[in-house]
Amino acid sequence: MREAWVYMLANRYRGTIYTGVTANIAVRAAQHRARAGSKFASKYRLLRLVHVERHDTMPLAIAREKAAKKWLRDWKIELIESTNPDWNDLFPTINA
Repeated sequence: MREAWVYMLANRYRGTIYTGVTANIAVRAAQHRARAGSKFASKYRLLRLVHVERHDTMPLAIAREKAAKKWLRDWKIELIESTNPDWNDLFPTINA
């Protein structure tokens, strides 16, 4: 079974939020950190991985990403803070 991930990046605590989907979270996070991930993430220096969710299939992950992109900002903040209240960078934990 192929991995599928939904993730959120931020530039600082309660800063700009980017939502994405990937099959390989470690590689995708590294791409963003190298500013090769997306123009939006690069423009706003979204280097802090603040939320990750694993899904059983890519279609489920894509559906979740699309839904999350339509959410109010407050809902995204609630989701992030439910598992990462200090908005710590999770990049080191996914590469451990």
